[in-house]
Amino acid sequence: MLSFGMVIKPLMLLSTVLGFSLMGALVPVLPLFAAADFQTIQQRGRLIVAVKEDVRPLGFRGADGQLQGLEIEVAQRLAQELLGRKDAVEWQPVGNQDRLTAVIDGKADIAIAHVTGTPLRARLVSLSVPYYLDGTALVVRDASVQRLADLSKRSIAVLDGSSAIAILRYRLPEANLISVPSYKAAHALLEKGDAIAFAGDATVLAGWVQEFSAYRLLTPTLSAEPLCIVMPKGVQYTDLHTRINQIIARWTAEGWLQERAAYWGLPGRE
Repeated sequence: MLSFGMVIKPLMLLSTVLGFSLMGALVPVLPLFAAADFQTIQQRGRLIVAVKEDVRPLGFRGADGQLQGLEIEVAQRLAQELLGRKDAVEWQPVGNQDRLTAVIDGKADIAIAHVTGTPLRARLVSLSVPYYLDGTALVVRDASVQRLADLSKRSIAVLDGSSAIAILRYRLPEANLISVPSYKAAHALLEKGDAIAFAGDATVLAGWVQEFSAYRLLTPTLSAEPLCIVMPKGVQYTDLHTRINQIIARWTAEGWLQERAAYWGLPGRE
């Protein structure tokens, strides 16, 4: 004979998976953690920011082990504007798979971590106005390649499943695209001469040419993809959303974001 506990425990587990409580009429189960609103951040006195630590020149560790890059500067200046001190930042380094969940789960107040604004992401989190326009770019080392047309019918390396594939097929329909699993594999392919160019994110390739001085970016970029700050979704965060969007808009109007992007070697828009 089944005991009450033997019946209720599986039902409670099922209710948690489905997002409802057995107590009451289908009451949603609230998350254990919630992101902080602006008032809470002010009271705490520091801004917890999810960042990348391996994407030069956006967020990476220098020779001294300290975080640096465009996104690190953006976070520090946000802390200055919101809390009065640029050092009022607690860093939360994250991998690509954790950039949104760090904010959704309340582990970080915001994420400034090489996040492209897309409609799908906007359904999960709030996205700020862009602080930089990324996009697909090409890196080359052959001095004879000066413009996009010079790559027609040539071999170009591109990451497996990358959105750059569709862009290249449209812009360079006669090019031979070679799929590679990583940036390291692309570099090896170019070094052997099996490809003349590599297509990837302009921000990441800007770091590539800083590391490998024989290469250069071919400009302009082939697309425009906004990089946005990830913020928690909900009306209780309206004050935080408004403040951050107004600050970024002002920095853009003042030219500060453009100047810092150029400082870090990121391509401008033509």
